[in-house]
Amino acid sequence: MTESFLKELDPGLCSLQLELSNEQKELLYGYYRMVIEKNKVMNLTAITEEADFVKKHIIDSLAIIKAGSDIKNKLSTQGIKLIDVGTGAGMPGIILKIAFPGADIILFDSLKKRLTFLDEVIEKLGLKSVRTLHGRAEDIGQDSKYREKFDIAVSRAVAQMNVLSEYVLPLVKSGGVFAAYKSGDYEDELNNAKKAVKLLGGGKTECADFELPGTDMKRSIILINKEKASPAKYPRKAGTPSREPII
Repeated sequence: MTESFLKELDPGLCSLQLELSNEQKELLYGYYRMVIEKNKVMNLTAITEEADFVKKHIIDSLAIIKAGSDIKNKLSTQGIKLIDVGTGAGMPGIILKIAFPGADIILFDSLKKRLTFLDEVIEKLGLKSVRTLHGRAEDIGQDSKYREKFDIAVSRAVAQMNVLSEYVLPLVKSGGVFAAYKSGDYEDELNNAKKAVKLLGGGKTECADFELPGTDMKRSIILINKEKASPAKYPRKAGTPSREPII
């Protein structure tokens, strides 16, 4: 681990009031190095410079805890079940796994080659209770092995909230929470998603707005509490949620 990596990481962790061990920091650095190396042959991220990666990927992923003490306590609970929908290069899922090792995490994506890379990351870093899952969100949302089985679902995927809600809320158990990472203005997007959220069993919605430390970039975490089971017809068949969103 380089001094420059620590120089960026430590202030970011301090701003989140999050303490990590040296071993956890080494794992984050190891993950960063693996992403950058693989990025030479696979398009994983446009953010490759060390300082930017720490701020815009690592600290941004961990900023979920700014949404409140309850979400931090959930993440810290041994055996808490979390799914990262549209994990891509493993963000936030791998980063959350390193920071909260007691969580039981599934990294879900529709692109197999990304998951093959993440399997390499999991093995090389020696991470436990984390695995990859390949498929379409519409399909696993109807699979009894995954439907309404998760305490927390997270997504940094670029999709409108009414579409994301149909992908994700059926995976969350009653009493659980869906956390969506957003940037910029989201008020209209959230208003347009009210019908979908209610229809899919979502209830109280909370928003945490913040700036990424060391930048002027605005970020938000939208938390949707799951209050009741999603109707059996949702999610609809593959392609329908994005083509015919609930409005």
